[in-house]
Amino acid sequence: MLTTLAVENYRSLRDLVLPLSGLTVVTGPNGSGKSSLYRALRLLAEASRNGAVAALALEGGLPSTLWAGPENGSHPGRRVQGTVRTKPVGLRLGFAGDEFGYALDLGLPVPTETMFNLDPEFKREAVWSGPVLRPAALLADRAGPSVRTRGSSGGWDPETFRIRLTDSMLSEFADPRACPELLVVRERIRSWRFYDHFRTDAAAPARQPRAGTRTFVLAHDGSDLASALQTIIEIGRASELASVVDAAFPGSRLAVEPLDGVLSLRFHQHGLLRPLSAAELSDGTLRFLLWVAALLTPRPPELLVLNEPETSLHPDLLPALAVLIATAAKETQLVVVSHASSLIRALAEVAEVGAVELEKENGETKLVEQGRLDRPSWHWPKR
Repeated sequence: MLTTLAVENYRSLRDLVLPLSGLTVVTGPNGSGKSSLYRALRLLAEASRNGAVAALALEGGLPSTLWAGPENGSHPGRRVQGTVRTKPVGLRLGFAGDEFGYALDLGLPVPTETMFNLDPEFKREAVWSGPVLRPAALLADRAGPSVRTRGSSGGWDPETFRIRLTDSMLSEFADPRACPELLVVRERIRSWRFYDHFRTDAAAPARQPRAGTRTFVLAHDGSDLASALQTIIEIGRASELASVVDAAFPGSRLAVEPLDGVLSLRFHQHGLLRPLSAAELSDGTLRFLLWVAALLTPRPPELLVLNEPETSLHPDLLPALAVLIATAAKETQLVVVSHASSLIRALAEVAEVGAVELEKENGETKLVEQGRLDRPSWHWPKR
């Protein structure tokens, strides 16, 4: 389980170190940095697939995502720093857990004759054992293009390996013979799952019939909803699925019907003479069923991150959603980003919740009432 998340210089997250629990709820007013925190987690996950550079490009490149304020933060009465930075440009992301920790440091390249001078480079990466980075706990250490690993004797392997500056060692160097722990960390990060604002418009993928295949993990766009629900039914969780649906929509039930290999959702609602297809469902009903398929997954990830799951749901559905989230938290670690106080209260009634409240002060995202001594222990690998 992850116990700490650290972000430095990503948008409004100038210097943030968060404690994580089995079920962490991140809340705060609009503009406090909740979405930035969600995107920072996604960016960290992309690094394990060598997608960090492309992900940053979609956000306008590294310069567009860096903290725009003074290097040491804004403070009332202090002279404002000029636009010239005095320290190397760096976007840092990392996490620590009971077993392993990982951190990366992305910076700009030394300018050369190329059109890709805005592509960030990996300046440092580190994987260590235990919850805190210490020199003796390092398992794999990357400085620039060079990667070194611990040998079986506990000392550093005399052979170093070279990779491209735009590649992560998680994706380009995960040799189980040289450092099996690096492979373990990579696969754990790659199992992280993110869901963010399912589409429910008339052309939404979840409303379209689709050829049926066993689906243990709902697609990010919900396009395989019928297959995912039928898979939940066939693995033996039909009664649990029926109970969730009845709690949210009393007297209602779900069915999946095949026609020439294509699976179609049928929603039997109390008081109606015929079932409704996915195309006929209200936005809120369809969105809730998507959360059902996502949270009752037969293949739980190491970490499941939900961004504002309450969106477009009627307040009466939030207690049922809270029970769904609490049920999923028994099998996987969850981070829920939400500004719905009713959902947060409902979660606190059915599960043990680690609440993290964000606020913005002088443009910088901070944890409410977190002092220096309250922060989890964290150290960045130095350049």
